[in-house]
This record gives sequence, structure tokens and C-alpha cells, in this order.
Amino acid sequence: MKYSEERREAVLKKLFPPNNRPISEVAEEEGISAATLYLWRKQARDDGQLLPESGADSEGWSSRDKFNAVLETAALSEAELAEYCRQRGLYPEQIRRWRQSCEGANERAQAASRRESEELKQERKRSRDLQKELRRKEAALAETAALLTLRKKAHAIWGEEEE
Repeated sequence: MKYSEERREAVLKKLFPPNNRPISEVAEEEGISAATLYLWRKQARDDGQLLPESGADSEGWSSRDKFNAVLETAALSEAELAEYCRQRGLYPEQIRRWRQSCEGANERAQAASRRESEELKQERKRSRDLQKELRRKEAALAETAALLTLRKKAHAIWGEEEE
């Protein structure tokens, strides 16, 4: 069934902040399938609108949407931030927490990169040590094999019995 653009916008407004109503509730109320509402929400997100993943919980926003909210509010004054949050059913503290999380993400990535680099360095050293040990053991085995061969030849030449 084809829905008018006005109806679609009116229904989506119920999903948008500050209402943040669950899709199942809106679907039942409007008589539209939940799958259609999920599709509309996905399309709205693809168009750049910020929508939480789940119903009433404003912490249910995706990482991408949180990051976009942080970007949108980066240059806002306190009053503008408060207005932005009211329109979207958020609290300024959430935006600040999301911003700290975004800023800390690079630090965590750098720490993980350093840790991985150190682990790789240790693995390379261990690999070199194991290869060195393997070469030493192969040389010892070759020497033992050569001694056994010489011993057999010496016994064959001098006619001595092997033990």
C-alpha cells in the first residue's frame, strides 16, 4: 500500500525525539506494519536524520547517530545545546558523555595499536629464537647422522663388529 508523504512524515514524527515511541506501539496505533515503519526509519536515517535505535531510551542511539549529535552540537552555546536536547529528548550531560567517549576512542585505538605492536615484536623475537634453536638442533642431528655413518663405514673397513 502506498502512503502519502504527509502521512509518512506524521507517523515518523512519533518515532522521532522527543516522543521516541516504540515502533510496535506506533504500528499498532496507525495500522501500518512494523516492517514498513522499520524501513521508513532506516530511510530517514540514511537521509541524515537522527533517530534512536530503540523506543523511549535515549541511550539506544546508534554510535553513528551519537557521533553525528556530537558533531552537530560542537559549536552550540549552552542555550542552543539545551534547545537541541529538548527537541530530541536528550540531556546535555548525555551529549557531553558521548563527546568524551568519541574523544577517548582515538586514545583507546592508539593504546590498542601500541599493545598489538609490542605483541607483534615479542612474537617476532620468539619466532627468531625458535628458528635459531631449530637450526642448532638440525645441525646437531646432521652431525650425529654423519658420525653414525662414519662409524658404520669404519666398522665395515676394519671388519669390527658393531655393538
